Amino acid sequence: MLLGVIADDMTGATDVALMLNRSGMRTVQLIGVPRAGRALPEADAIVVALKSRTNPVTEAVADSLAACEALLAAGARQILFKYCSTFDSTPSGNIGPVADALARRLDAEIAIVCPAFPANGRSIYQGYLFVGAVPLHESSMKDHPLTPMRDSNLMRLMGAQTQAGVGLVDYATILAGTEAVKARFARLTGEGVRYVVTDALTNADLMVLGEAAAGHVLLTGGSGIAMGLPQNFRKAGLLPQREIAASLSAPAGRAGIISGSCSTATRGQIKAAIEAGYPALKVDPMELVSGGQDAAKLAGWALAQAVDKPFLLYSSDDPKEVSAIQDKLGREKAGETVEHAFAQTAALLAKGGVSRLLVAGGETSGAVVQGLGIGMLEIGPEIDPGVPWTRVADGQDMVIALKSGNFGAPDFFVKAWGLLR
Repeated sequence: MLLGVIADDMTGATDVALMLNRSGMRTVQLIGVPRAGRALPEADAIVVALKSRTNPVTEAVADSLAACEALLAAGARQILFKYCSTFDSTPSGNIGPVADALARRLDAEIAIVCPAFPANGRSIYQGYLFVGAVPLHESSMKDHPLTPMRDSNLMRLMGAQTQAGVGLVDYATILAGTEAVKARFARLTGEGVRYVVTDALTNADLMVLGEAAAGHVLLTGGSGIAMGLPQNFRKAGLLPQREIAASLSAPAGRAGIISGSCSTATRGQIKAAIEAGYPALKVDPMELVSGGQDAAKLAGWALAQAVDKPFLLYSSDDPKEVSAIQDKLGREKAGETVEHAFAQTAALLAKGGVSRLLVAGGETSGAVVQGLGIGMLEIGPEIDPGVPWTRVADGQDMVIALKSGNFGAPDFFVKAWGLLR
């Protein structure tokens, strides 16, 4: 194995695994910390998907370190700590504390901080993170139910979570090329800076950063930064050229969608699916608490629909409605109620013959994967930037797509099925 990746949520893991797979690295995604003594699968890159984005800090750090040890034991030469391209976190963590723990374990003098992902509109300029044409704090992320982002300055955001020094490689340095970036890294290291926020507006910028960071034992960022890493292994003669599959063979069976994301992008995708005639049922947290809805009823409804189109189960709602429910139930209980229901529902759907499943939302994806008992995924073709189809490698014969709430074109739920054969 060449590269080990520790991802802080399920969809983020799939996102970065796709990036590596597209670049010709044989990539396997593991769910949760590998068991002690478990032999990891043969691959160029292994991505460990954790649920550490919103877990308590101590738990997030412990799981990340355990994943790091497993990857190092399997031979990883470089570790990437992958988090969301919108730097989803709270002022107290978990990105900073996890990065600190990994840096100490790996004796890393320097680590870049680069959540840029130009293909999905995430760019960094003068250390400020943009979502499309607006700063992060003006985007829909300001109303995220779990990790509302109220600042766009990555140096301030990272600085609030670590005692280590935080510096910047600005865009003029990126444009000057790899050697200029390396020189800037060296100067910042000499000044006692550990974390370096790096500007990036285009894929070409990410390739420059990837080459400049070839000797770093630890990198942190979104999936975009992984774009430039395979070329380093290829230049070293460690990675051959490989073809990328354009479609994925899927088992016969029913198709469905489970959506828990409340992002603007996902709500638009739900609207498009309903307009396309997909049978849809809204899942209400208040109904789940009262017993008006439960996993058996949700699965029963889904399996009773006609098989000519995928069914859609969704709890997605606009921020005001989500906030009102959180006020009634409490933020944690509201989220856990829906996640628990979706986990149980997914298990019942699989027993009922559903073998093709789209899931929207990081927390929802984690719950569904847990409910299905999935431990390993093989990465397939890209549906939209950051979202591939995957095939379950250690359980029921099934294909599944795990979509970050903010990702995907408006017709994502409708067009995804065309990549299956």
